[in-house]
Amino acid sequence: GPGGGAPLENANPLIYRRSGERPVTAREEDDELPDSIDDREIFDILPGGEGRAGPRADGRAGAAAQGWAVELRSAFLNPAHLIRSINDPEHPLTLEELNVVEQVRVKVNDAESTVAVEFTPTIPHCSMATLIGLSIKVKLIRSLPERFKLDVHITPGTHASEHAVNKQLADKERVAAALENSHLLEVVNQCLSARS
Repeated sequence: GPGGGAPLENANPLIYRRSGERPVTAREEDDELPDSIDDREIFDILPGGEGRAGPRADGRAGAAAQGWAVELRSAFLNPAHLIRSINDPEHPLTLEELNVVEQVRVKVNDAESTVAVEFTPTIPHCSMATLIGLSIKVKLIRSLPERFKLDVHITPGTHASEHAVNKQLADKERVAAALENSHLLEVVNQCLSARS
């Protein structure tokens, strides 16, 4: 873990079964129909589907909202490395496997361009809570169109310092400053990278 050999805070966490892959409907595959972003799409976002990065892999400029939905739909055809597969900073497990993130705690309002994600640390005094929240927030920033207002916060009543952590995660300037710290950015990127 990031503690350089320090003992684990939660040496034996409960491990939960991952949810199955989301079936893609015929309506979602129809490029002529508008498709709004929903909670499952936020839960399932791929690292490769990052909308703010500009040109897509095929070299064309990123598409507007409908095109973005098409890109998100194509993400379901590749089951690897979804947002639910963000790595825990302390264990060789995903946030979904530790029940830190659950689809039911993702709220999306595509019409109002808002996304709210609640996450639940495995223990009430988890020192990694801010890092986990930052990893989720960075994943969303990198993956969603800029129009979305993001709210990443701890599930109420599940962490001793939830108000302090939530305040840090809601402060755009503090998040930006944290990401200018090369060591912290490296740890966040490790959380977002594919496990080998």
